[in-house]
Amino acid sequence: MLSFHKLCMLLNASTLAGAVAVASVASAADGVSSVTSAEATVSKNAHHDSLQSFRAVAHRDTFSGIKPLRDLKRLPGFGKQQLVGFDVALQGAPTPDGRSPKAAIGLNFDGIGQGVYGFSVSSAPPDTSGAIGATQYVQIVNSSIAVFSKASGALLLGAAATNSLFKGFGGPCEANNDGDGSVRWDNLAKRWVITQFSVTPQTAPFYECVAVSKTADATGGYNRYAFKYTTFPDYPKFGVWPDAYYFTFNMFSASLLGAQVCAYDRTKMLAGLPATQHCFQLKPNYASLLPADPDGASSVAVGVSNYMLALDSNSKQLNLWKFHADFKTPAKTKLTGPIAIPVTPYTQACSGSGGTCIPQAGTTNQLDTLGDRLMFRLSYRLYSDGHEALLASHSVDTGGKVAVRWYEIRSPGTTPVVTQQGTYSPDTTFRWMPSIAQDKLGEFAIGYSTSSKKLHPGIRFATRTPTDALGTLSNETTILTGAGSQEGSLNRWGDYSGMTVDPADDCTFWYTNEYEKVTGSFNWNTRIANFKIAGCQ
Repeated sequence: MLSFHKLCMLLNASTLAGAVAVASVASAADGVSSVTSAEATVSKNAHHDSLQSFRAVAHRDTFSGIKPLRDLKRLPGFGKQQLVGFDVALQGAPTPDGRSPKAAIGLNFDGIGQGVYGFSVSSAPPDTSGAIGATQYVQIVNSSIAVFSKASGALLLGAAATNSLFKGFGGPCEANNDGDGSVRWDNLAKRWVITQFSVTPQTAPFYECVAVSKTADATGGYNRYAFKYTTFPDYPKFGVWPDAYYFTFNMFSASLLGAQVCAYDRTKMLAGLPATQHCFQLKPNYASLLPADPDGASSVAVGVSNYMLALDSNSKQLNLWKFHADFKTPAKTKLTGPIAIPVTPYTQACSGSGGTCIPQAGTTNQLDTLGDRLMFRLSYRLYSDGHEALLASHSVDTGGKVAVRWYEIRSPGTTPVVTQQGTYSPDTTFRWMPSIAQDKLGEFAIGYSTSSKKLHPGIRFATRTPTDALGTLSNETTILTGAGSQEGSLNRWGDYSGMTVDPADDCTFWYTNEYEKVTGSFNWNTRIANFKIAGCQ
């Protein structure tokens, strides 16, 4: 009689083979089928200027008063799917040690958090984001930012209020420190791109505040921009692409209007010149799209559109769009999609609700999974043999536990197919808040939070190499064992974490996520660690 583990592996392999199927194009009635520039909104930046030196104006957050819980607008229509009885993509037992090369942790140090670098938590959750550049690692946690030495992890700047990057800019981007920040490294230009939104007060107009460094030094000068929106631009995410910086938002008025996707003129922003944005508004049944973002030193083929991916409310497919921006000839700007990519059916985290169910040691307070959306980032790589690969991840339910579901999608520019997928749940521990990336050898690393009734929230990662069985991860490694739980009815956790690849060697993964040093409320900490899978040079 087959063991449960072997049965899972056989079923998984069978499903993976069947998943390599021709994707079907969704009907226009489902949302945006094929959009041209005639339907796009083209607008100029609301304001732009130049900052000579970030280090000269950086200052700490002067917040005082009641510590706020950052607003998260739920996605109606998601988290209401039919439950799947058995996840055929389940990896129900750990892959034996030694199946693939192990990963060795290098630096492992505290990022911004309570009591570190003179920082005091003023809001929650941290919205942990980070990126690795030529000589520095930059971390942004909601409304604060810090710059670290890539070589040693030593603090070079911060923790500074993110809006101090907009000192002298004027208007809401300077006045407000509203968070939802992200940082990316533009490896093509060797520049930093740092963003957060301005939504105070919560009435129009709203702004996305963007700073593009003038050099590879994150503490130096920046070109600064504000882009304006008439509806609430929630949960912004962006990716670096040769022709544009591609942004996605969940737009809300009284209710969800749907995702809005925008392209900012990268060439003009690198030069510090006035820039425009081209935007498309999707229907309410599409939300939380992720734009593709290249890993490490990976290039992008000339003329390739940016790929955007999202969960579908039926939990049996992913939806993919292609966005091409042409700032010289706006009539050629085009968004096409969605293309439906079949996946192994899953149940969203927390018995289909996509909400709050993560247990913690020593408290009855549970944590939110954000299981109603793909988690940042949508990893992209163009390999030397010419094939393109996208990696994505999110949280799913595995019969009372929460686990990480991940996908590899190939040929996104022609006929996108899921070449492999897996649900990683090797034991009774809950795993969520994932972020995934790929190195130059086609090796994957996925980081995530861990917790259970017997464990405080911690941070781990698992890896795979091209020689591993399809749909499997191995060599789970602990970055940090948490020493406290989050309580006080504070359920939000994350809202995201960040896995990136060093562009210098194209091998070293850098990961940042949240944890608690001691049990409490509004006292979160973050961790930054790097590691490399043995054999990648």
